[in-house]
Amino acid sequence: MLQDPKSFGFLFENLCIRDLRVYAQALDAEVFHYRDRNNLECDAVMHRKNGTYGLIEIKLGGLPAIDHGAQTLLELAGKIDTTKMPKPSFLMVLVGAGSCAYRRKDGVLVVPIGCLKP
Repeated sequence: MLQDPKSFGFLFENLCIRDLRVYAQALDAEVFHYRDRNNLECDAVMHRKNGTYGLIEIKLGGLPAIDHGAQTLLELAGKIDTTKMPKPSFLMVLVGAGSCAYRRKDGVLVVPIGCLKP
């Protein structure tokens, strides 16, 4: 797997989606995938029954990947028509390694998978 980082990334993303779905149950939420007609996508949208939601990009890690994920989230959030639905409660890049979560200057959360708790 280490010889094929692209395949490892797909496997990691699926494992993260599984974990997010488990945690979402504790928050009375569901997890969806999003892709629009312009191919702008978001790996996960955690949507609570109360109408709040967050956008999540999943990356193995590394600053270039985190920056790319954050840019995608910010672009997607900027396209949301807030006259029809609220803005996202959070934007998060979920990563594979790290010991603590942090908020970037642009407001995007960077959270290691090991820091998620229900």
